[in-house]
Amino acid sequence: MHFEFCILNSAFKYDLLVVGAGLYGAVVAYRAHKAGKRVLVIDRRSHTGGNCYCEENKGIFVHKYGAHIFHTSNKEVWDFVNQFVEFKPFIHSPLANYKGEIYPLPFNLNTFDALWGVKSAEEAKAKIEEQRLHIDHEPANLEEQALSLVGKDIFEKLIKGYTEKQWGRSCEELPAWIIRRLPLRFERNNNYFNDTYQGIPVGGYNPLIEGLLEGVEVRLDTDYFDHREEFDAMAEKVLYTGELDRFYNYRFGKLEYRSLRFEEEQLSQKDFQGAAVVNYTDRETPFTRIIEHKHFEDRGMDHTVITREYPMEWSEGAEPYYPINDERNTALYAKYRALADAETKYLFGGRLADYKYYDMHQVIEKALKSF
Repeated sequence: MHFEFCILNSAFKYDLLVVGAGLYGAVVAYRAHKAGKRVLVIDRRSHTGGNCYCEENKGIFVHKYGAHIFHTSNKEVWDFVNQFVEFKPFIHSPLANYKGEIYPLPFNLNTFDALWGVKSAEEAKAKIEEQRLHIDHEPANLEEQALSLVGKDIFEKLIKGYTEKQWGRSCEELPAWIIRRLPLRFERNNNYFNDTYQGIPVGGYNPLIEGLLEGVEVRLDTDYFDHREEFDAMAEKVLYTGELDRFYNYRFGKLEYRSLRFEEEQLSQKDFQGAAVVNYTDRETPFTRIIEHKHFEDRGMDHTVITREYPMEWSEGAEPYYPINDERNTALYAKYRALADAETKYLFGGRLADYKYYDMHQVIEKALKSF
């Protein structure tokens, strides 16, 4: 998808209206503004930045919508974001807590050592092979898929409970495609990402968004759908970054998502868990992870802020986080996408409009290419 503009029709106040001040909308707005276009950005939230918005708590930058770690191997994207904010090096090394037992992530020789006391790659491979489920048919569900890849111990302690909480149903009910593969590292490497560039912006993500939107008119607490005709009449082109089914008034039915609820707590102690992210992989613990925000950028504060993350069913009005890209929803989305592709005034992009989970670098790359 490429955005192009005609000579401005004098009937329009703006060349481009951007619906949504998240990362995708902000990057496109930046490029349009730099190209000399008159741009208006609106967002129904009271802040810009979408889900990467941060809020300062006495020197700690709290990731309000879950942990956001920037990582990419695309130098163009890395250089682009570094124009606006300084990034400090940050290696994401989450931990798993299974009923009090602590395991390093992602699955690597440190994990296998903690599980079985193995000290070499050969020992770890032998243990996994011994435990693997050997089947002569395509895995019928996620449980069979995971067991056939990594075996009983890893599945029971590090996959089953976490996955069932995340998706709200048992692993026997979930399709095998959710876990197409499970990367295993037979070295002692707790670096969650393999990307060349990894970091956290100094001062949180807000300065990045502010830099992108500098000089652009922005209206917050403004819902496009409350005054849709009025907004459409203001601009030659409209970039919509929200849910595609809502744009078409759910003509073919609603797309499905998983949502999240966040429970934030300030503690008077200096440190809570010693890591930015700890996943709780047992089924009984109701939340999937605890984020301790000071570990993203520790400024030596005497207090700490943690956030418990609870997955939940999505319903209209809740925030849509994870698209459920199963067969039904993929077919439904294709119907909406066909309508979107036929539009001339309206442009569509971003995580929600594409009905696809993106990391931040993927959002930026797509936005840079689209303009």
